[in-house]
Amino acid sequence: MSSLSQHAHAHDDAHDVEHAHSQSVFGFWAYLMTDCVLFASLFATFAMFAMQTAGGPTPKQLFDLTDVGYETALLLMSSLTFGFAMISAHRRKQPMVLAWLGVTFLLGAGFLYLELHEFAHLIAEQAGPNRSAFWSAFFTLVGTHGLHVTFGMIWMLVLMVQMVMKTGTDERRLRRLACLSLFWHFLDIVWICVFSFVYLGSMA
Repeated sequence: MSSLSQHAHAHDDAHDVEHAHSQSVFGFWAYLMTDCVLFASLFATFAMFAMQTAGGPTPKQLFDLTDVGYETALLLMSSLTFGFAMISAHRRKQPMVLAWLGVTFLLGAGFLYLELHEFAHLIAEQAGPNRSAFWSAFFTLVGTHGLHVTFGMIWMLVLMVQMVMKTGTDERRLRRLACLSLFWHFLDIVWICVFSFVYLGSMA
């Protein structure tokens, strides 16, 4: 009876862990839905002010699609490397998880560097957020995405430190990594929309 009781208790613990994992992921999906509403509002605002440059510089004059293409490539690659990190995590290969997360972090840093470089160039060309409705909407939308990427990178660093320090259980760390994975891939999708709607659409 004692053995059966221990087995039942272990089964209940495993069920509780799985239930907690499902609740956490579902809760994070709910958060992503609110972020979808946020970005949808920003896209709608940008659409309202499209080409309203108040006689100032136009996107056709200032946008460099080559640099934006590099930004897009870096973010797409970072989604791929994060996928490899998740595969390694499910296989319980922590060194590989840390390695792939490190590569993902560097790709994200490269993306942010190019984005900040673009912002600096636009401001130097008198196309800052206070220049016109178009540029204000542009900086708000693209800057909000950049802030999300920054937050994701900070979150990534925290998870890497927790893995090295072995803080919490393996299941809890995997759950947090799964939530960050959803967040990171979501940012990738948003950026594809930014690239298509904001950059390519403004150059048409």
